[in-house]
Amino acid sequence: MKSCGLIVEYNPFHNGHLYHVQTAKEQTKADCIIAVMSGSFLQRGEPAIIDKFHRARAALTCGVDVVIELPYAYAVQSSELFAKGAVQLLHELRIDCLCFGSEQGHIHSFKSAYHQLKRNLAIFHTEQRKYLDKGWSFPEASKKGYEIIGLADSKIDLTQPNNILGFSYVKEVMELNLPIELHTIKRTGSNYHDHTINNEIASATSIRRSLFSTNSLSPQVQHTLPHDSQQQLLKYRDLTTTWHSWELYFPYLQYRVMTTPVEELAQIHGMVEGLEYRIKKTAREVSSFQEWMERVKTKRYTWTRIQRTFTHLLTNTKKSEITTIMDIPSIPYVRLLGMTKTGQAFLRTKKKQIEIPVLSGLKKEVHPILSLEERASHAYYSILPSQIKNQMFTQELKHPIII
Repeated sequence: MKSCGLIVEYNPFHNGHLYHVQTAKEQTKADCIIAVMSGSFLQRGEPAIIDKFHRARAALTCGVDVVIELPYAYAVQSSELFAKGAVQLLHELRIDCLCFGSEQGHIHSFKSAYHQLKRNLAIFHTEQRKYLDKGWSFPEASKKGYEIIGLADSKIDLTQPNNILGFSYVKEVMELNLPIELHTIKRTGSNYHDHTINNEIASATSIRRSLFSTNSLSPQVQHTLPHDSQQQLLKYRDLTTTWHSWELYFPYLQYRVMTTPVEELAQIHGMVEGLEYRIKKTAREVSSFQEWMERVKTKRYTWTRIQRTFTHLLTNTKKSEITTIMDIPSIPYVRLLGMTKTGQAFLRTKKKQIEIPVLSGLKKEVHPILSLEERASHAYYSILPSQIKNQMFTQELKHPIII
């Protein structure tokens, strides 16, 4: 049974994701599609609009066969660490192929860029450090490093978000010489950061903006989502009365910052170079999350970087915890969120090859990574009424979804 891995967030699952699933299956001739998906919080430091279980169910009804969770410790990180966790998990399941979406659309360009970076790695790091020392943000400093070694003039634009993530996947696979075929599909329709819906394949950003502004599935939004994804969005809102956004967490964050000594804030993962003082100083002066972000953001600290720091603050994730986790050579478990009958058959065929436990829910005393996952889930559900909060968290303890 040939398998193809996808690295996803599905926030929410839209027509572009459906195109990715269908095209990946066709291009790789895979019998089984395996998706490793971020859980409660996402790579750019945002809460998922609906929980991991409703997003997993939407994926399983739209062509994905197995959904596993990318642990929080890797999900809310830079592209390199995000890729490290996701690729390692897929390798643990012994997938045959990895297929990702990109603005570039040709895998040979990614492989060529990897070899070019490998040959000029020392020069790249020297140039990158030079601009970081000047106060540039990490993405901008990296861009200058790529320009110096000639990658800016190649056929791959490493300033584009999906190209950046895709390049990180390719580097992880090629650096470790993993037996995984690499494929990419050119992104179609809207751009990643587009704020308006222009066609049936729209950006997740534009879809979320519309959902939050109208608090409904407008006809325009409906055209961008498969029916099953629409149903999961509505089901979650009916059950919890909400779709998650940063503004709902703002009072909790503000209270936390205002009542926590700056020395303790400095221990939170992402607090670097005195950022804790800037966050502490502005906490009393703002009345919304959006305003707080605008006050804290600088040329050096990108919007995404600050959002990730706020996420770690919300989950009380300390630098020491992440350092300990990143020192672990490989992820110690696979957490299964859901599967189809085809997915069950795939897992049965791989049972003897999978060398780490496959977990169906939170388990006590398994590993610090799973303990952090539990804390992230509590933080995610914290905005819900008590009874609903408890009901939603019990999902974490149940058997995986089977479609």
